[in-house]
Amino acid sequence: MSTWKKASKTNQKVHRERHQPESRTHLGLLEKKKDYKQRANDHHEKERTLKLLKKRALNRNPDEFYFHMINSRVVDGEHHELEKDDEHTPDQIRLMQTQDLRYVTTKRTIEAKKVNRLQSKLHLLDAANQTENKHIFFVDTINEAKHFDVVTHLGTHPALLDRRINRPRLSDLKKLSLPSLDKATLEEATTQKLKSYKELRKRIEREKELIVIQQKLEIKRHLQSKKEQRPKRIKPGTKKTAPVYEWKYERKR
Repeated sequence: MSTWKKASKTNQKVHRERHQPESRTHLGLLEKKKDYKQRANDHHEKERTLKLLKKRALNRNPDEFYFHMINSRVVDGEHHELEKDDEHTPDQIRLMQTQDLRYVTTKRTIEAKKVNRLQSKLHLLDAANQTENKHIFFVDTINEAKHFDVVTHLGTHPALLDRRINRPRLSDLKKLSLPSLDKATLEEATTQKLKSYKELRKRIEREKELIVIQQKLEIKRHLQSKKEQRPKRIKPGTKKTAPVYEWKYERKR
């Protein structure tokens, strides 16, 4: 008997919710219970939201102020954020208006190669002398510390104490044969060295500026793309940095 009950349960007809009668097909799809529940939940959610907004409007402080009041607008019933324009230097504006991304990338590559060439020739020796490091000497007694002489301890000339590199000893200076140079030649060499360092500094600044322009043009190209969703701006651009945007993550197949 129990076997017959189990068999009868498996053979029972599945009762499905009836479909739209053919005479009413012109009225559209017949709303099922799950559709009604979804519509009702959405309606109740909107009612709760309106009730909360009315409560906040009644309890609003008339003297309250926050910056989002002036950084947003309602246009045609839709809320829009007001984005401030990014800061640009006159050179950046001229390049971004007259040149394209490919030209800026080429110029930045050329500047980077010139910077590397100058750095390899100058070795940045004077920059190493400008770092604020200390050289500490340790002695055994207080009397020795009072009469301590740095020149005697290092065995070099007093004029070479400020140099951190290429500081020869007196014994090496005696063996070294230096060419006879007049004052005019030394001044010309010093002037040439300062000129090279000035050129290097300008080219480094130029390369950094071209990097910022390249980043701004790349972001502008992505913003003009209609295939990508409008991103959210996290940080506006400045004269030295590009703006920061956050795109919504979309899984690619």
